[in-house]
Amino acid sequence: MADTPIARTASRSSRSGGPRGRRALTAYLFLAPFLILFLVFVVAPALWGIWISLHSWNPLLPIHRFIGLDNYIQLFTPGSLTSGDFWLSMGATAIFTVLSVPFLVVIPLFVAVLLNQKLRGGTVFRAIFFAPYVLGVAVIGVVWRYLLDPQNGVINNLLDGVGITQNFPWTVDVPWAWISLVGVTVWWISGFNMVIILAGLKGINAELYEAAAIDGAGAIRKFWSVTLPGLRPVMAFVTTTTILSSANMFGQSYLLTKGAPGHATRTAIMYIADEGLSQNQMGAASAMSYVLFAVLAIISIINFRLQSRTSGE
Repeated sequence: MADTPIARTASRSSRSGGPRGRRALTAYLFLAPFLILFLVFVVAPALWGIWISLHSWNPLLPIHRFIGLDNYIQLFTPGSLTSGDFWLSMGATAIFTVLSVPFLVVIPLFVAVLLNQKLRGGTVFRAIFFAPYVLGVAVIGVVWRYLLDPQNGVINNLLDGVGITQNFPWTVDVPWAWISLVGVTVWWISGFNMVIILAGLKGINAELYEAAAIDGAGAIRKFWSVTLPGLRPVMAFVTTTTILSSANMFGQSYLLTKGAPGHATRTAIMYIADEGLSQNQMGAASAMSYVLFAVLAIISIINFRLQSRTSGE
Protein backbone atom coordinates (compact mmCIF):
# COMPACT_ATOMS: atom_id res chain seq x y z
CA MET A 1 0.00 0.00 0.00
CA ALA A 2 1.28 3.47 -0.90
CA ASP A 3 2.59 5.60 1.95
CA THR A 4 -0.13 8.26 1.78
CA PRO A 5 -1.64 10.34 4.63
CA ILE A 6 -4.85 8.29 4.44
CA ALA A 7 -2.91 5.03 4.63
CA ARG A 8 -0.88 6.25 7.62
CA THR A 9 -4.09 7.37 9.40
CA ALA A 10 -5.76 4.01 8.73
CA SER A 11 -2.66 2.20 10.02
CA ARG A 12 -2.63 4.19 13.26
CA SER A 13 -6.38 3.66 13.73
CA SER A 14 -6.05 -0.09 13.27
CA ARG A 15 -3.19 -0.27 15.80
CA SER A 16 -5.10 1.75 18.40
CA GLY A 17 -8.41 0.02 17.83
CA GLY A 18 -9.96 2.96 15.98
CA PRO A 19 -12.81 5.26 17.04
CA ARG A 20 -15.24 2.34 17.12
CA GLY A 21 -13.03 0.41 19.52
CA ARG A 22 -12.65 3.43 21.81
CA ARG A 23 -16.42 3.98 21.83
CA ALA A 24 -16.99 0.35 22.70
CA LEU A 25 -14.42 0.55 25.51
CA THR A 26 -16.10 3.70 26.85
CA ALA A 27 -19.50 2.00 26.76
CA TYR A 28 -18.17 -1.01 28.67
CA LEU A 29 -16.58 1.25 31.28
CA PHE A 30 -19.91 2.98 31.88
CA LEU A 31 -21.68 -0.40 32.04
CA ALA A 32 -19.10 -1.92 34.37
CA PRO A 33 -20.59 -0.66 37.70
CA PHE A 34 -24.02 -2.00 36.82
CA LEU A 35 -22.61 -5.28 35.53
CA ILE A 36 -20.61 -5.76 38.72
CA LEU A 37 -23.66 -5.07 40.89
CA PHE A 38 -25.78 -7.34 38.70
CA LEU A 39 -23.30 -10.18 38.98
CA VAL A 40 -22.82 -9.76 42.74
CA PHE A 41 -26.44 -9.19 43.80
CA VAL A 42 -28.43 -11.09 41.12
CA VAL A 43 -26.41 -13.75 39.31
CA ALA A 44 -24.35 -14.94 42.30
CA PRO A 45 -27.36 -15.26 44.69
CA ALA A 46 -29.34 -17.01 41.96
CA LEU A 47 -26.61 -19.60 41.44
CA TRP A 48 -26.15 -19.96 45.20
CA GLY A 49 -29.92 -20.50 45.56
CA ILE A 50 -29.83 -23.31 43.01
CA TRP A 51 -26.98 -24.93 44.96
CA ILE A 52 -28.95 -24.64 48.22
CA SER A 53 -32.04 -26.17 46.59
CA LEU A 54 -30.03 -29.33 45.91
CA HIS A 55 -29.33 -29.83 49.63
CA SER A 56 -31.17 -30.50 52.84
CA TRP A 57 -30.09 -27.08 54.07
CA ASN A 58 -30.71 -26.03 57.65
CA PRO A 59 -28.68 -22.91 58.53
CA LEU A 60 -28.57 -24.00 62.18
CA LEU A 61 -26.73 -27.22 61.34
CA PRO A 62 -23.05 -27.40 60.34
CA ILE A 63 -23.55 -30.09 57.66
CA HIS A 64 -25.86 -29.71 54.66
CA ARG A 65 -26.57 -33.06 53.03
CA PHE A 66 -26.64 -33.16 49.23
CA ILE A 67 -29.95 -34.67 48.04
CA GLY A 68 -30.00 -33.71 44.37
CA LEU A 69 -33.44 -32.97 42.95
CA ASP A 70 -35.32 -34.42 45.93
CA ASN A 71 -36.63 -31.02 47.07
CA TYR A 72 -38.15 -30.50 43.63
CA ILE A 73 -39.51 -34.05 43.45
CA GLN A 74 -41.21 -33.60 46.84
CA LEU A 75 -43.10 -30.57 45.53
CA PHE A 76 -44.68 -32.70 42.81
CA THR A 77 -45.31 -35.73 45.02
CA PRO A 78 -48.84 -35.78 46.48
CA GLY A 79 -48.86 -36.31 50.23
CA SER A 80 -45.31 -35.07 50.82
CA LEU A 81 -44.49 -32.62 53.59
CA THR A 82 -44.29 -29.62 51.28
CA SER A 83 -46.46 -30.45 48.26
CA GLY A 84 -49.92 -29.78 49.70
CA ASP A 85 -49.16 -26.49 51.42
CA PHE A 86 -47.06 -25.21 48.55
CA TRP A 87 -49.69 -25.77 45.86
CA LEU A 88 -52.37 -24.39 48.18
CA SER A 89 -50.32 -21.20 48.45
CA MET A 90 -49.80 -21.21 44.67
CA GLY A 91 -53.57 -21.43 44.31
CA ALA A 92 -54.01 -18.43 46.60
CA THR A 93 -51.43 -16.57 44.52
CA ALA A 94 -53.32 -17.43 41.34
CA ILE A 95 -56.62 -16.23 42.84
CA PHE A 96 -55.11 -12.90 43.83
CA THR A 97 -53.41 -12.47 40.45
CA VAL A 98 -56.57 -13.25 38.46
CA LEU A 99 -58.65 -10.92 40.61
CA SER A 100 -56.24 -7.99 40.77
CA VAL A 101 -54.57 -7.78 37.35
CA PRO A 102 -57.68 -6.78 35.33
CA PHE A 103 -58.37 -3.89 37.73
CA LEU A 104 -54.71 -2.88 37.80
CA VAL A 105 -54.68 -2.63 34.01
CA VAL A 106 -58.16 -1.34 33.10
CA ILE A 107 -58.54 1.33 35.80
CA PRO A 108 -55.14 2.98 35.14
CA LEU A 109 -55.86 2.87 31.40
CA PHE A 110 -59.23 4.58 31.89
CA VAL A 111 -57.77 7.21 34.23
CA ALA A 112 -54.79 7.84 31.94
CA VAL A 113 -57.09 8.41 28.95
CA LEU A 114 -59.13 10.90 30.97
CA LEU A 115 -56.07 12.75 32.27
CA ASN A 116 -54.61 12.88 28.78
CA GLN A 117 -57.38 15.28 27.84
CA LYS A 118 -57.03 19.01 28.32
CA LEU A 119 -58.52 19.19 31.79
CA ARG A 120 -58.20 22.01 34.27
CA GLY A 121 -56.22 20.78 37.25
CA GLY A 122 -55.09 17.63 35.43
CA THR A 123 -51.65 17.79 37.03
CA VAL A 124 -53.20 17.87 40.50
CA PHE A 125 -55.33 14.82 39.77
CA ARG A 126 -52.28 12.95 38.45
CA ALA A 127 -50.42 13.70 41.66
CA ILE A 128 -53.37 12.61 43.80
CA PHE A 129 -53.82 9.37 41.90
CA PHE A 130 -50.09 8.60 42.02
CA ALA A 131 -49.59 9.61 45.67
CA PRO A 132 -50.43 6.23 47.31
CA TYR A 133 -47.66 4.52 45.34
CA VAL A 134 -44.95 6.50 47.14
CA LEU A 135 -45.99 4.91 50.44
CA GLY A 136 -44.24 1.76 51.58
CA VAL A 137 -46.11 -1.51 51.93
CA ALA A 138 -45.63 -1.38 55.72
CA VAL A 139 -47.47 1.93 55.92
CA ILE A 140 -50.19 0.68 53.59
CA GLY A 141 -50.66 -2.50 55.61
CA VAL A 142 -50.84 -0.81 59.01
CA VAL A 143 -53.22 1.94 57.88
CA TRP A 144 -55.61 -0.34 56.05
CA ARG A 145 -55.56 -2.97 58.78
CA TYR A 146 -56.81 -0.27 61.14
CA LEU A 147 -59.42 0.93 58.64
CA LEU A 148 -60.66 -2.59 57.83
CA ASP A 149 -60.66 -4.03 61.35
CA PRO A 150 -63.90 -6.07 61.61
CA GLN A 151 -64.62 -4.97 65.18
CA ASN A 152 -63.41 -1.39 65.55
CA GLY A 153 -62.45 -0.45 62.00
CA VAL A 154 -63.27 2.96 60.57
CA ILE A 155 -64.99 1.54 57.48
CA ASN A 156 -67.45 -0.62 59.42
CA ASN A 157 -68.17 2.34 61.71
CA LEU A 158 -68.85 4.54 58.70
CA LEU A 159 -71.17 1.91 57.22
CA ASP A 160 -72.93 1.65 60.56
CA GLY A 161 -73.41 5.43 60.49
CA VAL A 162 -75.34 5.23 57.21
CA GLY A 163 -77.56 2.41 58.41
CA ILE A 164 -75.57 -0.67 57.36
CA THR A 165 -75.22 -2.38 60.72
CA GLN A 166 -73.52 -5.58 59.54
CA ASN A 167 -69.89 -5.85 60.59
CA PHE A 168 -68.15 -7.07 57.45
CA PRO A 169 -65.28 -9.51 58.16
CA TRP A 170 -62.91 -7.65 55.84
CA THR A 171 -59.75 -9.43 56.94
CA VAL A 172 -60.88 -12.67 58.59
CA ASP A 173 -63.23 -14.38 56.13
CA VAL A 174 -63.51 -15.03 52.41
CA PRO A 175 -64.49 -13.56 50.01
CA TRP A 176 -64.14 -10.36 52.04
CA ALA A 177 -60.44 -10.92 52.66
CA TRP A 178 -59.83 -11.17 48.90
CA ILE A 179 -61.94 -8.06 48.31
CA SER A 180 -59.82 -6.20 50.86
CA LEU A 181 -56.50 -7.38 49.46
CA VAL A 182 -57.45 -6.60 45.86
CA GLY A 183 -59.01 -3.24 46.77
CA VAL A 184 -56.00 -2.09 48.77
CA THR A 185 -53.58 -3.23 46.07
CA VAL A 186 -55.52 -1.47 43.31
CA TRP A 187 -55.64 1.72 45.37
CA TRP A 188 -51.92 1.48 46.01
CA ILE A 189 -50.48 0.39 42.65
CA SER A 190 -52.83 1.90 40.05
CA GLY A 191 -51.09 5.27 40.07
CA PHE A 192 -47.82 3.75 38.91
CA ASN A 193 -49.43 1.98 35.97
CA MET A 194 -51.35 5.15 35.14
CA VAL A 195 -48.12 7.14 34.81
CA ILE A 196 -46.61 4.55 32.45
CA ILE A 197 -49.73 4.41 30.29
CA LEU A 198 -49.99 8.20 30.27
CA ALA A 199 -46.43 8.40 28.95
CA GLY A 200 -47.42 5.96 26.21
CA LEU A 201 -50.40 8.10 25.29
CA LYS A 202 -48.12 11.12 24.86
CA GLY A 203 -46.14 9.15 22.29
CA ILE A 204 -49.12 8.51 19.98
CA ASN A 205 -49.05 10.77 16.92
CA ALA A 206 -51.80 13.39 17.19
CA GLU A 207 -52.23 13.30 13.41
CA LEU A 208 -53.74 9.82 13.74
CA TYR A 209 -56.57 11.25 15.84
CA GLU A 210 -57.05 14.06 13.34
CA ALA A 211 -57.27 11.57 10.48
CA ALA A 212 -59.76 9.47 12.44
CA ALA A 213 -61.88 12.59 13.12
CA ILE A 214 -61.90 13.44 9.41
CA ASP A 215 -63.18 9.92 8.72
CA GLY A 216 -66.02 10.58 11.16
CA ALA A 217 -64.76 8.47 14.05
CA GLY A 218 -66.15 9.26 17.47
CA ALA A 219 -64.41 9.01 20.83
CA ILE A 220 -65.03 5.27 21.23
CA ARG A 221 -63.89 4.51 17.69
CA LYS A 222 -60.72 6.56 18.20
CA PHE A 223 -60.02 4.65 21.37
CA TRP A 224 -60.29 1.24 19.69
CA SER A 225 -58.67 2.18 16.38
CA VAL A 226 -55.96 4.61 17.46
CA THR A 227 -55.34 4.57 21.22
CA LEU A 228 -55.20 0.84 21.90
CA PRO A 229 -53.05 -0.04 18.84
CA GLY A 230 -50.67 2.77 19.76
CA LEU A 231 -50.43 1.48 23.33
CA ARG A 232 -49.72 -2.19 22.51
CA PRO A 233 -46.02 -2.15 23.52
CA VAL A 234 -46.81 -0.17 26.68
CA MET A 235 -49.73 -2.41 27.60
CA ALA A 236 -47.57 -5.51 27.07
CA PHE A 237 -45.06 -4.10 29.55
CA VAL A 238 -47.71 -2.99 32.05
CA THR A 239 -49.57 -6.31 31.89
CA THR A 240 -46.44 -8.39 32.33
CA THR A 241 -45.02 -6.37 35.22
CA THR A 242 -48.42 -6.29 36.91
CA ILE A 243 -48.77 -10.06 36.67
CA LEU A 244 -45.29 -10.52 38.12
CA SER A 245 -45.85 -8.07 40.98
CA SER A 246 -49.25 -9.60 41.82
CA ALA A 247 -47.80 -13.11 41.78
CA ASN A 248 -45.09 -11.95 44.20
CA MET A 249 -47.54 -10.30 46.59
CA PHE A 250 -46.42 -10.64 50.20
CA GLY A 251 -46.72 -7.50 52.31
CA GLN A 252 -50.45 -6.87 51.90
CA SER A 253 -51.45 -10.39 52.88
CA TYR A 254 -48.88 -10.61 55.67
CA LEU A 255 -49.99 -7.34 57.25
CA LEU A 256 -53.73 -7.32 56.52
CA THR A 257 -54.90 -10.92 56.83
CA LYS A 258 -51.81 -12.86 57.97
CA GLY A 259 -52.93 -15.57 55.56
CA ALA A 260 -56.35 -15.92 57.22
CA PRO A 261 -58.85 -17.44 57.28
CA GLY A 262 -56.72 -20.50 57.87
CA HIS A 263 -54.24 -20.41 55.01
CA ALA A 264 -56.74 -19.24 52.38
CA THR A 265 -54.88 -15.98 51.64
CA ARG A 266 -51.36 -17.24 52.31
CA THR A 267 -49.53 -16.58 49.05
CA ALA A 268 -46.59 -18.54 47.68
CA ILE A 269 -44.08 -15.92 48.80
CA MET A 270 -45.52 -16.04 52.32
CA TYR A 271 -45.20 -19.81 52.47
CA ILE A 272 -41.68 -19.77 51.01
CA ALA A 273 -40.60 -17.16 53.55
CA ASP A 274 -42.12 -19.15 56.42
CA GLU A 275 -40.57 -22.41 55.24
CA GLY A 276 -37.13 -20.91 54.76
CA LEU A 277 -36.85 -18.33 57.54
CA SER A 278 -39.12 -19.71 60.27
CA GLN A 279 -38.83 -23.47 59.71
CA ASN A 280 -35.18 -23.21 58.59
CA GLN A 281 -35.82 -25.43 55.57
CA MET A 282 -33.77 -23.34 53.17
CA GLY A 283 -33.32 -26.12 50.62
CA ALA A 284 -37.04 -26.74 50.22
CA ALA A 285 -37.76 -23.00 50.18
CA SER A 286 -35.18 -22.44 47.45
CA ALA A 287 -36.72 -25.20 45.34
CA MET A 288 -40.14 -23.57 45.76
CA SER A 289 -38.70 -20.24 44.67
CA TYR A 290 -37.38 -21.69 41.43
CA VAL A 291 -40.63 -23.50 40.68
CA LEU A 292 -42.46 -20.19 41.16
CA PHE A 293 -39.87 -18.49 38.95
CA ALA A 294 -40.39 -21.09 36.21
CA VAL A 295 -44.17 -20.64 36.30
CA LEU A 296 -43.89 -16.85 36.08
CA ALA A 297 -41.32 -17.07 33.28
CA ILE A 298 -43.69 -19.25 31.24
CA ILE A 299 -46.60 -16.86 31.86
CA SER A 300 -44.47 -13.87 30.85
CA ILE A 301 -43.35 -15.54 27.62
CA ILE A 302 -46.94 -16.49 26.74
CA ASN A 303 -48.12 -12.95 27.46
CA PHE A 304 -45.45 -11.37 25.25
CA ARG A 305 -46.16 -13.88 22.47
CA LEU A 306 -49.88 -13.10 22.59
CA GLN A 307 -49.18 -9.35 22.61
CA SER A 308 -46.78 -9.57 19.67
CA ARG A 309 -49.18 -11.77 17.71
CA THR A 310 -52.00 -9.27 18.29
CA SER A 311 -49.68 -6.44 17.26
CA GLY A 312 -48.76 -8.33 14.08
CA GLU A 313 -52.38 -8.64 13.13
